[in-house]
Amino acid sequence: MKHLFYTTAFCVLFAGAATANEFESELKSLASGQIAEIASSAEVIAAVKAQNGETGAYEQAKIDELDTTWRAEAEAVDQPMIDAVMEKDLSVHLAGVQEGSDGLFTEIFVMDAKGLNVGQSEVTSDYWQGDEAKWQETYSVGKGAVHISELEEDDSTQTLQSQVSVPVVDPASGETIGAVTFGVNVENL
Repeated sequence: MKHLFYTTAFCVLFAGAATANEFESELKSLASGQIAEIASSAEVIAAVKAQNGETGAYEQAKIDELDTTWRAEAEAVDQPMIDAVMEKDLSVHLAGVQEGSDGLFTEIFVMDAKGLNVGQSEVTSDYWQGDEAKWQETYSVGKGAVHISELEEDDSTQTLQSQVSVPVVDPASGETIGAVTFGVNVENL
């Protein structure tokens, strides 16, 4: 799990880089360039459209049930729901994008119109992102929206990162159909 640390050691180690604003310009450029290009790729658009066809009628109770199952599996040895998502073509594609980023991207996950995971490069702690700003401030706003999170130190990699999210827009209709979030290692900008 990623956490924001406000310890003296953290502030000294990353002096002058304790807020997302320090990298906001670079992150916005990345969002409108490489991230937007990936978000509008045929692989992402097709996968989100397909999942929206499956999940479009889901009520909140169904979403909560799926999220509860995912969270339980994230802590378990047996992970059939997580495995099914990680084996999707989109997840394999996103893992390749992350691997090819030379450490710039620490995670990539795509969400549908309900905020449910469609595909991801790494396992997320939850399945439903619809209650979080990364989805709400991109999907609900639509084309051109960018959400940049606070800077966080990743416990496992000891890297300083920020999440950058943008909507997924159907190029044929101009309709917002989902969102995508990229964990960005700001030390590699």
